[in-house]
Amino acid sequence: MAAVPVADQDGTMGELATRSSHRRVVDELDRARAREYALLATLLARGPDAQLIGRLASLQGDATPLGMAHAALADASGRSSEASAAREYFDLFVGLVQGQLVPYASQYLTGSLYGRPLVELRETFQLLGIERVNRSEPEDHIATLCEMMAGLIGGAITGPDGCDRDFFVKHLATWARRFFIDLERANLACFYARVGSLGRTFMEIETEAYSFPA
Repeated sequence: MAAVPVADQDGTMGELATRSSHRRVVDELDRARAREYALLATLLARGPDAQLIGRLASLQGDATPLGMAHAALADASGRSSEASAAREYFDLFVGLVQGQLVPYASQYLTGSLYGRPLVELRETFQLLGIERVNRSEPEDHIATLCEMMAGLIGGAITGPDGCDRDFFVKHLATWARRFFIDLERANLACFYARVGSLGRTFMEIETEAYSFPA
C-alpha cells in the first residue's frame, strides 16, 4: 500500500479524545491502513488546504485498484485549488440549506438524523472510553467514523482484540460503500468524485479483509 499524505500520519485524533494512554504495537500494513482512514477523515471533515492538495498531487499510483484510485486522486488534485475544493465541499455537504449528500450513518440507514445508528455508536464510544471534542454535529458523520478506524488500527485508541473489526462491521460496513458510490457519482463533484472512488475502493478492500476469520 502506497504512502498516503495526511495532515497527521500518526493517527492522532482531532475530533475525538480517548482516556487511555497505552498504545499497542502496530505493523507497517496497519500503519498504512490507518493513514488511509486518516486521509479520508481529513478530506470528509473539511475541504483540503493548499498544502494537502499539493501533497496529494504527488501521490504515486500502481496497477492495483487502490493504486489506481490514488493516481486518479493525484490527477484531480493537480487540477484543483484550495478554493475550488472548498466550494465543492460546501456544495456537496453543507449547502445554503442542505448539501447534496448527508454523510451520516443514521441518514443512510434510517432516512433521518439522530436515529438508532447514532445511539449504537454512542454506546460503542462509551465502551471504548471515547469522548467527542467537537459536539457541534452528530457523531455518526463519515469523517468521525473514519477517524475512529484510524485510531483503532493505528493504536491511538485502545480496546479489546478485534475491536477494529467489530467497529467496522457495526458502524461502517452497512452503509459507507454506498455513501462513497454516491459521492463518486455526485453531479457537483470533481475533486470529491475521486475521493469517492478512493473511499469506495478502500471500503471494498477492508470488507474483503474483514470477511476472513481473525
